[in-house]
Parts: sequence; structure tokens; C-alpha cells
Amino acid sequence: MMRLSINVDHVATLRNARGGHFPCPVEAAKLCMEAGADGITVHLREDRRHIRDRDVERIAAEVQTRLNLEMAATEEMVAICTRLAPPACCIVPEKRAELTTEGGLNVATPDPFLRQAIARIAARGTEVSLFIEPEPAAVEAAHALGAQAVELHTGTYAEGAVARRNAELARIAAAARHAKALGLACHAGHGLSYDTIAPIAGLPEIIEVSIGHFLISTAVFEGLGVAVRRMGGLIRAARG
Repeated sequence: MMRLSINVDHVATLRNARGGHFPCPVEAAKLCMEAGADGITVHLREDRRHIRDRDVERIAAEVQTRLNLEMAATEEMVAICTRLAPPACCIVPEKRAELTTEGGLNVATPDPFLRQAIARIAARGTEVSLFIEPEPAAVEAAHALGAQAVELHTGTYAEGAVARRNAELARIAAAARHAKALGLACHAGHGLSYDTIAPIAGLPEIIEVSIGHFLISTAVFEGLGVAVRRMGGLIRAARG
């Protein structure tokens, strides 16, 4: 099986554009679960540009889901994560000026705090994954740091030149095999769409994908439930 985790950050982006409380990312998370999602992902950024602390708290309390909290490795975020103890946490690189996450963590020469952050979060029973580039060396570094999982960055595969797609898929497949060989759970995410999900879903070592912007944008035309069900169907077809 492959889990489908829906990132509802950009429901919060729409809400924050006008202020107020609508559309509500918590209600969006509930709709996603009703449509067959296996989990909900939220990225609590330092600048709170979309998801806010109260959104995370409400999803954790009100939505029956595998909550995956994306966050930077900072003291503030580690304190929030250890207090809430969600089922899963993905540590990602974060830059204030970026529009979205631009690539994997630097695990070759990591900040010394990263290892401490992983250990503290894992001690609360949360599965800790690191968002990395799909390279065997990065997988090995994540394993050495104490992560239980990796999330492979699929942005270059999904959003790069079509002529390079097969080569990028091969990189992802090799990294996924290496992760499994080391005993790491392997996830994938960034930029995935209806057109690019099937080859990723066809890789048996990858057990979870996180998809956000595409599905929230598509929901404008199709409806959120329809979009989630359609993506889930594509995953099951490729997996089967």
C-alpha cells in the first residue's frame, strides 16, 4: 500500500489573503479524509505565511488522521512538535525568501542542532523523516543522523524538463531502494500531479506521497473531494 497525505497549506494561503476564517484548513483536512486520504500534512513556517499554530493544534485534536508536521529544525519548532507529538514529522530546509521549499536538506554537513532535534522528536514517539535529494549519499547521511524515514524530493522529476524525467525517476528509484536497504521508511513529495504520480506510485519502496499545491489548485475546478479521490485512484491503479 502507498499512503496519500494531503498538504492543506494553501487552503490557509487563501484564507490569509483576505483575513478571517474562510476557507478553513481544518475543514479541508476533514474533507480530504472523507475522500479517502490517508494523512494530512501541514508546514508550520517560521513566518506563519499560511498554516498557523492554532491550525496545527485543531487538526491534531479534531481530525482522525496521520498528521505529518513539516518544520525547520529550530528550537521553536522542536518545542511545538514535542508538545503536540504528532504521528509524523518531516524536517525540511526553510528560507524566508523562498516561495516554496527549493530542495533537500543539507545532510552532508548538517547544522549540529539537527541530530539533537531528531532525537528529541523521536523520543516523543513521532516518526522523523528528513526531506532530502534523491541520492544514496543523502539517504546514508539521514540514516546516520538517526532519522526513521526520508522524503525524497520529487520536484526536479515532476517540474523539470520532460526529456529528463526518466533519468530523474531512475535517481528516485535508486535512492528509494537504498533507503529500504538501510531500514528507512521512504516517502516522496513535491510538485506531483495527475500526470506525474503513476511512475512514483509504481516504485514499491515508496510507501507515502505528500501532495498539496496541485490538489488544492485543482480543487478550484473539480472540488476537493473529487481531486483527492481521483489522485487516490491513480495511485491504486499504479500500485496494483
